[in-house]
Amino acid sequence: MRHLLIQHVLPFVLCLVPVLAAALVGAATPSAALNFYLDRVRESRMDWLILGLGFSIFAVQVILSWRALPWRGTRFDERPDRWLSNLAQAAEWFPLLGLIGTVTGILETFNELGSRPRVETREIIRLYAPAITATGSGLFMALINIFPTWVVILGRDLIVTLGGPASPGEGDGGARP
Repeated sequence: MRHLLIQHVLPFVLCLVPVLAAALVGAATPSAALNFYLDRVRESRMDWLILGLGFSIFAVQVILSWRALPWRGTRFDERPDRWLSNLAQAAEWFPLLGLIGTVTGILETFNELGSRPRVETREIIRLYAPAITATGSGLFMALINIFPTWVVILGRDLIVTLGGPASPGEGDGGARP
């Protein structure tokens, strides 16, 4: 039973942690802000780029985490480690993409409003919304894309602690990516 828990159940549960953390962040967002974001994100190609890349990288990382976490008797499968590390580093680019979206949204707003003598507040908000949603998309994607690597590092330590070495005198067998 312990073998089943350590080799199969615990890695599965640990792989769900990044997905649940992403859902928790989304659920913790105030509903008015979330509704505003969802209404405006449809209009922003930059958001679609950020979200598409971000969720794709996140999905690949969760799959790689699933491959990296099961204990193989004396060690973990370390082949996914390089990819997990590279994809986690790619997550660092999402805030920059969000910032580019923010700047382009502001420039677009200034371009539209600069030629008008008078502008209603509703129009300013409509034009400025893509700038704000790009920032939110970039930050959210950066946040959720650091979870899988973190889960692998902590998860391996937890699995080794609970499972112990395979035989007396063996170390942790590569517990860290």
